[in-house]
Amino acid sequence: MLLKDIRDYQILFLGLFLVLGIGTRDWTLRPELIGVAIATSLATQWILSWVTGKEQVTNLRSALITSLGLSLLLRADHWTTMAIAAAIAIASKFIFQFGDKHFFNPANFGIISVLILTPDAWVSPGQWGEEWWYGLLFVGTGGMILQRIGRWDTTAAFLTAYSLLEAIRNLWLGWTWDVYWHRLMSGSLLLFALFMITDPRSIPNSRIGRVVWAVCIAGLTFILRNYFFVSTAVFWALFALAPLTILLDVLWLATRFAWQRGDEGELLTDAINRVSTPNSCTDAINHVS
Repeated sequence: MLLKDIRDYQILFLGLFLVLGIGTRDWTLRPELIGVAIATSLATQWILSWVTGKEQVTNLRSALITSLGLSLLLRADHWTTMAIAAAIAIASKFIFQFGDKHFFNPANFGIISVLILTPDAWVSPGQWGEEWWYGLLFVGTGGMILQRIGRWDTTAAFLTAYSLLEAIRNLWLGWTWDVYWHRLMSGSLLLFALFMITDPRSIPNSRIGRVVWAVCIAGLTFILRNYFFVSTAVFWALFALAPLTILLDVLWLATRFAWQRGDEGELLTDAINRVSTPNSCTDAINHVS
């Protein structure tokens, strides 16, 4: 039986990655911290949805996805740090909005916040190693999701721009190509490119906006990693350039993404995109909202 909402597949895959990482990579990840992340994310989503009157009260899928993302990427010594990260991550969706759309990736916002605010949080970009089969798994599962939500362009633009910059630097320094592949064959980099930078609710709405945005993130990641030696450069680059989404949405207008509703059995964006005239499109968006 096919799942009705593509987020159900995201939850399934992220949960699989979590089990796989613990089982095959021997991560020092405490199960109670996963429970704290999930419980705090769901509770915060429910409370803020109820307080603000948002309709997401009955749909906690996004909060669960955020908690799984935090569990995969963030490490902490104390459960309070994980709780703070989860609460801040979900709250960012309600606080930092423009045009009824949040522009920070929730998990990324939570990670950067506790890296700044607490002394015991860290991220381990190399936790997946460089085994080729992890890459195949991430590309296969991530590709299926991106095909459904139509955001392959973002991943392609980011990986193409970043790999090209690394290739130019490799040639300039006269290094062998095994150094180049070593810098690119990272499971964490693929996870970021396939599952974090492609969050359709926080990235630019238009295709050209997404491409420009992804290239900018790739450029800043390259600079932070190679000239400031920041191992977690991709996360800082996404955090720093998230507000750029606002400008790009203003420059290139496009329909705002809406998730498939399992109870309605239709993708709202498809319904809106079928409307041909600007006035009708506006009416459709208002009706959906």
